[in-house]
Amino acid sequence: MLRILTSRFLTTNRSLSQQLSSGEEKLAKLLRQKFPKASNIDVEDISGGCGSMYKVAVESVEFKGLTKVAQHKAITSCLSSEIKDMHGLTIDTKIPKQ
Repeated sequence: MLRILTSRFLTTNRSLSQQLSSGEEKLAKLLRQKFPKASNIDVEDISGGCGSMYKVAVESVEFKGLTKVAQHKAITSCLSSEIKDMHGLTIDTKIPKQ
């Protein structure tokens, strides 16, 4: 799982011997570009490693004033090319608490 914090440091919940998959890295990069003010971006391949299913969580002030549906549409719009090759995508969006 890739986590991007407000300080823009990359951390991971994986052990040091594990690396992020290329799919996780690609999705995280696209999300960082689309949501530069995000305080947290998590991308996890939940397919067992084949890259067909991902879990994405984004926390950003850019979602303020948007409905949950609009927030999710912003994510799917950002990842539309990649979604074509996926079996499934789980999305969680949040607005940071002030």
